[in-house]
Amino acid sequence: MPYTVLTNTELNDEIRAMLRDTCQVHVWAGQETDPALLQRAEGFFVYGHPKIDGAIMDRMPNLRVISNFGVGVDHINLDDARARGIAVGNTPGLVDGATADMTFALLMAIARNVVIGDRYARSPQFTVYDPNILHGYEVYGTTLGIVGMGNIGRQVARRARGFDMRILYHNRRPNPQAEAELGATYASLEELLAQADYVTLNVPLTPETRHLIGREQLRQMKPTAFLINVARGGVVDHDALVEALTQGWIAGAALDVTEPEPLPRDHPLLRMENVVIAPHLGSATRQTRYRMARRAVDNLLAGLRGEPLPSRIA
Repeated sequence: MPYTVLTNTELNDEIRAMLRDTCQVHVWAGQETDPALLQRAEGFFVYGHPKIDGAIMDRMPNLRVISNFGVGVDHINLDDARARGIAVGNTPGLVDGATADMTFALLMAIARNVVIGDRYARSPQFTVYDPNILHGYEVYGTTLGIVGMGNIGRQVARRARGFDMRILYHNRRPNPQAEAELGATYASLEELLAQADYVTLNVPLTPETRHLIGREQLRQMKPTAFLINVARGGVVDHDALVEALTQGWIAGAALDVTEPEPLPRDHPLLRMENVVIAPHLGSATRQTRYRMARRAVDNLLAGLRGEPLPSRIA
């Protein structure tokens, strides 16, 4: 008999095909979900970032596994899942290269005015080449500060070496292996912010990293420096970032993630020329998203069968 699985959004055809022979998939509608369906639910395929806590889990007494499509699980209360014996899986190690590519894509875009330039090149105003406009900042030979030298941070550092960048990094503790392999230098957060021309955020969102970058930290950056966030929106205090960009504390910012996500349509960040914003595209390549789907499905099916999850985080 097929397993009963809930998901918080309509799954794409690829994922549905992977689950077709083993699962009956229903869309979870929050408080409006049929109580009888909640009683039968054995698995939860989580796509995006809905808040999943003990109160929600308790409405599904037969729930055995939560499979998260993605690495970050700050939206799932892992302690609540552990207390209820519910396995939680995610997709680590599959997004590193694509996310590092996106980090550099945003870095280059904000440094070289790619987005502003694209808009101008398409506009009626562009009728003659003018060498005096849209001068950006060089990337090669500058200093990159990586906050979070984990798997993604190391991939960012590898790309930075191709641009002959000096690499500083900040972690909870030094990483001698990364230093030897990548020529990176450990620095305190204050030292990194004061010296870096580009600061990339590559940390998970935890209580310790929430608003890691606020007014104090933005004040420590150079007025010619850029902030690139491909981590989670909550790592940055957005009110402080608006102030920093308005007052010229830093030169600009490039964001793949925001808080909330998406931003309200009247948010001041959306009107700023010195900001590039992408709609959370860090892992959005065809190859990476397929690998993520396969791992998330494998985690789900393993949990339903009572087997070890390929990538279990709780």
